[in-house]
Amino acid sequence: MPRQSLFSPVLIVGCIIITVSFAIRASFGVFQIPIAEEFGWLRTDFSLAIAIQNLAWGVGQPIFAAIAEKVGDRRSIVLGAITYAAGLVLSAWSVTPLEHQIYEWLVGFGIAGTGFGVILGAVGRAASDENRSMSLAIVTAAGSAGQVFGAPTAEWMLGFLSWQQVFLVFAAAVLALVLLLPMMRAPEQVSRAEFTQSLSGILRTAFRDPSYTLIFLGFFSCGYQLAFITAHFPAFVTEMCGPIAPGGVLHAMGVTTTSALGALSIALIGLANIGGTLLAGWAGNRFPRKYLLATIYAARTLVAAAFILLPITPGSVIVFSIVMGALWLATVPLTSGLVAHIYGLRYMGTLYGIVFLSHQIGGFFGVWLGGRMYDITGDYTLVWWVGVGAGAFSAIVHLPVREARNPALQPS
Repeated sequence: MPRQSLFSPVLIVGCIIITVSFAIRASFGVFQIPIAEEFGWLRTDFSLAIAIQNLAWGVGQPIFAAIAEKVGDRRSIVLGAITYAAGLVLSAWSVTPLEHQIYEWLVGFGIAGTGFGVILGAVGRAASDENRSMSLAIVTAAGSAGQVFGAPTAEWMLGFLSWQQVFLVFAAAVLALVLLLPMMRAPEQVSRAEFTQSLSGILRTAFRDPSYTLIFLGFFSCGYQLAFITAHFPAFVTEMCGPIAPGGVLHAMGVTTTSALGALSIALIGLANIGGTLLAGWAGNRFPRKYLLATIYAARTLVAAAFILLPITPGSVIVFSIVMGALWLATVPLTSGLVAHIYGLRYMGTLYGIVFLSHQIGGFFGVWLGGRMYDITGDYTLVWWVGVGAGAFSAIVHLPVREARNPALQPS
């Protein structure tokens, strides 16, 4: 049998969908101060809306993945795109915190329908064994590519559009993704034995396996750290960072305010993560994934602790963004690949979607706690340290995972 090409139509279209979806999602932190200033909202009000978005994304992820596995990936993506666009349009016309928080449920479900659970499942099933780990890494890196230009683009558009108009432009961009779906065709590489499995049977097997529970628990800190930084880091940099030195490198690049530096930091995280995620995909085919995950979480813990202990300067923000970015979504191809390796490809999207719920529960607390603690204490220090502790927990909890194929799923 000839060697399958890495860049299949499913992979290419999946990358485009993830890029656009994540570019919009990664930009929400840029809107925190403009929306709060227009309506006089507390930081907690907007933070709760984004926290709800993260929770809805987590709840919706296994649902949309199951829809994809039952009625088709493309139908699930269409439903997700429509839901995403509807949430953005309604959010653009919200004038109270409660309205915004309600509509963020739609945005969160829309991200789920155009996000990792559906796209990674489709790509994983279409990829050959030798290409799967790198394919999952490429899709994940595409999400980071969206993050590279998402926040700066939103910051640029806010220079001549209202935040409501930017939301409407984003809604149109999401709906345009549907036009690409006819190209998303490829044979699935699922074995005959796996097609005999039922969803209820594979769920029972996974829920009884301690390794699945450990993977679920370990993903919590990833969501906490990523969602907190995405939602609050631009505001944190704007308020806590020292001034941009005139005549320096940043000033020469046009970064003259801490607000622009905050948007740039999110872009740098995404840029650095492209390389980090691809490296994780390469390593996932050669080394035990559980040890790679433990190493990434331990490194995140040390980086976050060092950043908050040292003075916050433009230089430290840039260094932190690049180093944390290299570790940012590197956990995703390793975690999804670990789930596929242990439990098979047939219901990979649903099983990963459930694990991803833990990620988004962490994301909910990271975003909401960030806003709540800011309103109470006036800074984010305690929230940073909670993230450091959660990262250390995740580094430890992955070590006992049994990475071998689950015996209950071996062909008879």
